[in-house]
Amino acid sequence: MTDWIEIHKDPKHIAREKRKARELRQSQWWRNKRAQGRCAYCQGRFTPDELTMDHIVPLARGGRSTRGNVVPCCKMCNNRKQYWTPAELLLQQLKVQESQER
Repeated sequence: MTDWIEIHKDPKHIAREKRKARELRQSQWWRNKRAQGRCAYCQGRFTPDELTMDHIVPLARGGRSTRGNVVPCCKMCNNRKQYWTPAELLLQQLKVQESQER
């Protein structure tokens, strides 16, 4: 799928949003989200220490560090997602399934 996704990383944007993410991680709102113990993607149950902050729209794709764009997720889902959006991940999975059915 990388053939149709252009990523233009803006180092200043990414640095600014990473600073905001560090601040957001210290908030009570984020502690409450992690305390729920649920990965936003696989819906698995984890301890708060096992959950990471994931940007739904990745910073490298212009995403922001706001409450509406960050979710707790397990390390496995975070590593799998990389710089994709959730919709792109679904498309990628459909593409793999389609090729396996042929």
